Amino acid sequence: MILKMSAISALYIVLTVFLWKYLRNKKISFTGKILIGLIYGMCSVLSTHFGVDFGDMLLNLRDVAPLAAGLFFHPLSGVIAGLIGGIERYIVGTYFGIGSYTRIACSVSTCLAGFVALLMNLKVFRGKKPSPMYAFFMGAVMEVFHMYAVFISHRADMRMAFVVVRACSIPMIIFSGIALAVMSIILEVIAGEWKNPFKRAKGEDISVSQTFQRWLFVVTVSVIFINFIFSFILQTQSAYQNGYSSIIQTSSDIKNRFKAGLKYCVPGASEYFEIIKSDGTIIAGKNIGSELSETVMDDITGSIDKPIFKADYMGEDALNKVDMLSSELILLTYMPHDELFWNRNAQAYETAFADILLFTVIYVLIAFLVRQIVVKNIDLINESLDKITNGNLNEIVTVRNSSEFASLSDDINQTVDTLKGYIEAAENRIEQELVFARTIQESSLPRNFEFPGRNDEFEIYASMKAAKEVGGDFYDFFFVDRNKIALVIADVSGKGIPAALFMMRSKTAIRSFAETGGSPSEILERANNTLCEGNDAEMFVTAWIGIVDLETGLMKCANAGHEYPLIKRVNGEFEIIKDKHSLALAAVEGIKPKEYDIELHPGDKVFVYTDGIPEAINEEVIQYGSKRLVDVINKVKDKSFTEILPFMSDSVAAFRGSADQFDDITMLGFELKKLVR
Repeated sequence: MILKMSAISALYIVLTVFLWKYLRNKKISFTGKILIGLIYGMCSVLSTHFGVDFGDMLLNLRDVAPLAAGLFFHPLSGVIAGLIGGIERYIVGTYFGIGSYTRIACSVSTCLAGFVALLMNLKVFRGKKPSPMYAFFMGAVMEVFHMYAVFISHRADMRMAFVVVRACSIPMIIFSGIALAVMSIILEVIAGEWKNPFKRAKGEDISVSQTFQRWLFVVTVSVIFINFIFSFILQTQSAYQNGYSSIIQTSSDIKNRFKAGLKYCVPGASEYFEIIKSDGTIIAGKNIGSELSETVMDDITGSIDKPIFKADYMGEDALNKVDMLSSELILLTYMPHDELFWNRNAQAYETAFADILLFTVIYVLIAFLVRQIVVKNIDLINESLDKITNGNLNEIVTVRNSSEFASLSDDINQTVDTLKGYIEAAENRIEQELVFARTIQESSLPRNFEFPGRNDEFEIYASMKAAKEVGGDFYDFFFVDRNKIALVIADVSGKGIPAALFMMRSKTAIRSFAETGGSPSEILERANNTLCEGNDAEMFVTAWIGIVDLETGLMKCANAGHEYPLIKRVNGEFEIIKDKHSLALAAVEGIKPKEYDIELHPGDKVFVYTDGIPEAINEEVIQYGSKRLVDVINKVKDKSFTEILPFMSDSVAAFRGSADQFDDITMLGFELKKLVR
């Protein structure tokens, strides 16, 4: 029996795994769902006709087919398979005599299996594969209902129903559960979803519903088990009392019938007695014609007129009572244990099945309600909290289907409102502080472009537009001698407050070293060494410096990784001067930038800028570029820098469009009008 049932289970498993692997990456069409239902329906039919002989009974795994179709594929497939298997089972049982005794229970169970799979798939598993534990549980409980239906449909013949259930229940329950559990395990392994059930999970990885279901299972099973044991004990005591009463009644009846003659001492269906001669020959009763041994006769004669006792005289344990009918005849009245306890055992089976079904309904219902009322609402709150923690402070928690969740929603919303108030206050404070910082930074840049008495010698104009409230770009111009003026433009790495702080340090270092004298190369070298000290943030600054001798027009320059300057000669256009670069300041200590000269003549112009212009990006992620810069500035090449710089700023803004300004934009223009004599 075990081998045959294992083989049938294996065929179901192979079929399910094959179909699942074939369909795992495909969307099952309506036709496919019907076809799967037909395939498993035929499997259910074959289970009816090719069952496994077990004593006088026929075992099968008919209910596995609709459960497998509905749980692992689609609910519609399970319903179709269940209806095919159930209806066919009723027809062959009614009209062809195949298992006619259990046709109602079997057909109802198989039909119901499809609908149970539908309900569990949609409401409990929500379209996912059941875990091995749940799969075993589903198969076992469906067979429990199958056996319980046998009792319900044969209330008038409980003894025969009990014989059927006692023979079929254990193997069918175990193999149905194992078949579905093995299917689930194999499919999880193939899908890469297998988890070791013996590995203890951390508390933080266990959901509320899992914890609740676990304790619900333990408590409910414990209560049902204790109730079953208590009921079983009471039923056992009742069986003994009924056995005693039956033996006494039978003994009295036989004595009365013996007085009328031995021929009246024929046992009825529920009467167990033997009339024994002194030599051990049984002359009336269940075992008429048999002979008892001398040892047994000695034991029987020694128990005459004693209370009812337990012994094995007829090959089976029984309750016994011995009476003398005459000097030669002994009456042995007994009740075999099978007869004594069959009703108790039948009630125990029925009670156990009813308890299991009741437990299943309660467990599934409570688990479903917990998911719908508690877990689902917690998930909704967590979704809102995820949005809030990701920065959406306008998200409102609206779970209000109970006073507890309404209170929790109100508390969260109030907390968020309070947080928004704190954030707004902090933003206002920071904004105010940034305004002060911007004011301080702007005040550190020279704003006076007028040089009384010398405006006819040269023109200087500059501007700085930070990408944020404060920036890392800066420009500077100052006299290092009576007729020598230094022009500086620089760009600190990064943006915002850190860049602004490093910008102030860089500007101070360059200016202080320039005012003490020295060439542009020496100024940048000394500034580089100073900025490298304590540069834990590893920031750097690109810088260009030019010192113009207003008497000769010679401009000595040095470039520490900055953008190429633009030069416009008299009656010419702006052109890029690809000067010699060195590393940016504060990158490596000991670097000495290379120095070069540019001869300026009256009417020549110098334009320097930061990378915020050529690297500006528009909505199509296209850069402004150096070529565009030269083309645009040459459109206004003959104008003064007070007009050129705003024009360039507007050009970059128009090019950028709605795209954000990602870098500071700084420009400085110088025009030599005449040499000092």
